[in-house]
Amino acid sequence: MVNNVGIVTICDYQNYGNRLQNYAAQEVMKSLGCQVNTIVNVQKIGDQNKGNKNFGELSLIWMNIKNKLWYEMNKAKIIKSRNERIKAFENFTNEHIIETNFTLKDTDFNHAQLNKYDYFLVGSDQVWNPNYRYGSPIDFLRFAPKEKRIAYAPSFGVSSISDEYVEIYKKWILEMESLSVREEAGAKIIKDLTGRSAVVLVDPTLMLSKEKWLSLSKKAKNKPSKKYLLTYFLGVKTKELKKIIKKIALENDLEVVNLADIEDLKTYSADPAEFIDYINSSSVFLTDSFHGAVFSILLEKPFIVFNRNGNIPSMNSRIDMLLSTFKLLSRKWEGINKNVDIFNVNFQHIPSILEFERKKALNYLRKALRIEDIILHED
Repeated sequence: MVNNVGIVTICDYQNYGNRLQNYAAQEVMKSLGCQVNTIVNVQKIGDQNKGNKNFGELSLIWMNIKNKLWYEMNKAKIIKSRNERIKAFENFTNEHIIETNFTLKDTDFNHAQLNKYDYFLVGSDQVWNPNYRYGSPIDFLRFAPKEKRIAYAPSFGVSSISDEYVEIYKKWILEMESLSVREEAGAKIIKDLTGRSAVVLVDPTLMLSKEKWLSLSKKAKNKPSKKYLLTYFLGVKTKELKKIIKKIALENDLEVVNLADIEDLKTYSADPAEFIDYINSSSVFLTDSFHGAVFSILLEKPFIVFNRNGNIPSMNSRIDMLLSTFKLLSRKWEGINKNVDIFNVNFQHIPSILEFERKKALNYLRKALRIEDIILHED
């Protein structure tokens, strides 16, 4: 019997990691013989406004006077580029991710369409991060019978849960039928809250091969013809960080390309398929992003990881866990002692680690979905 599976994840049409992990989870489910689509979902209005307000305030705090003046001078171009970016992400989603034609809200779980699903899978990404999702019952599959609930490598994104969420997190996690997380820190949170043990699984993006990802990529429209240094930072680019980027670029005769940086309008509207191409074609990749590090590993590109700066709870432990798993902690900026270290990365041990982690995840999913052994295959 073919299982019909509904994926529940954050529906973020502006974030590379979110779109690519959603696609990867879908492809993993398909490889296991499932019919699958992603259930479009939103939090209740009050929480969405709360999140948008906080993000706007933080953005203004991070901006210095020069940037605010630049913003005012280029406002029309910025609005145009932002709209193009959202449209590009929506087009990618429409082309590569099968979404529902209905939207699930945590104030309304009465959708007859939900009855057709044999299982619901929540993850990956930071669906259990209370600073982003504010304890939404959607993310704990509260709309589904317990026996249909599967957690597939969800991330808390933080190392502890604030008091206001402790009781509902404890209750909802205890009611999860199949339980896994993406980081050891998440497993510790679950153990401390509930006493349950959760298996730690890799992000679904790591379940797909380099070849699969390259087949999804497309040539970036504004990719330089000469060699370039690529950056992708979700936190604040401090003066010190900007100096480091400039120094590495000058010493190695590299052009600098900045992804998801509104000040680099040429690349700001690049879609997730171009994101892969930008990384794959770069000479070196500098990032503070979890998924930035993931794709550096998958595509075997020289990369350097920096701690994320900004007035938000630290999420650096997620990347530390990733680098530790793949024995690449030396790729943190603190471990780069000379110029040659920037490009000297040993990826020879990666395939065996990937094989082990992929088998562990597939075994977990087979058990959760109650299916016989199937070898992962990619179309």
